[in-house]
Amino acid sequence: QLSQVLDAMFEKKVKPQEHVIDQGDDGDNFYVIESGLFNIFVTRNGQQRLVGRYNNRGSFGELALMYNTPRAATIVATTEGSLWGLDRVTFRRIILKNNAKKRKMFETFVECVPLLKYLEPAERMKIVDVIGEKVYADGERIIAQGDKADCFYIVESGEVRIMMKTKNVALEVELARCKRGQYFGELALVTNKPRAASAYAVGTVKCLVMDVQAFERLLGPCMQIMKRNIAHYEEQLVALFGSSMDLTDPG
Repeated sequence: QLSQVLDAMFEKKVKPQEHVIDQGDDGDNFYVIESGLFNIFVTRNGQQRLVGRYNNRGSFGELALMYNTPRAATIVATTEGSLWGLDRVTFRRIILKNNAKKRKMFETFVECVPLLKYLEPAERMKIVDVIGEKVYADGERIIAQGDKADCFYIVESGEVRIMMKTKNVALEVELARCKRGQYFGELALVTNKPRAASAYAVGTVKCLVMDVQAFERLLGPCMQIMKRNIAHYEEQLVALFGSSMDLTDPG
């Protein structure tokens, strides 16, 4: 399958300020970034908003091809760059066939995730199409406090321990445990700050992983719930450390 995809791809050079795709247009190609910086804009209620960036890596354009729907965002090159494209027909023939297997595996699980029940069924299906799965060994660190955030995680099986180090306490203190159907890693994505805590696998852990661009594109309807949870995290920190400063200033 991979060699079929590579054989079918074509190179596209872009210039600064060039619109690679425009929101509302029909989807023609899926793109993988080889080089260049690209801004992601979404227009809602007549207002255009910058919702994310691609920096010399990433891919976009798959959702319009999967669902035969108009482009959900505008992608504009901010530097010269190079993309590899895959046309709609080839994409659907190769990728969708493979995706049907993955969809079957994750569909039932995603429907049981409390956070995602706020999404329409069609929106949940889009989540299934962009998530990946990662397995972690007992004690393995999944995210590290202070790192730049690039992913959001949902626990598929096993248990994840959320730990935090503060300026006053040298050792890491356990804040919470996440079990099947619970999520973590959203705080840094919502606040656009470095990771406020570390996460470790307890036993063998399987997580569904979504990158930051998909998170921003698809989880808009869930943002209010996540923001409410931030207030709950702050209460936990006050109870443990007498202060919630570490959330906004990790380390």
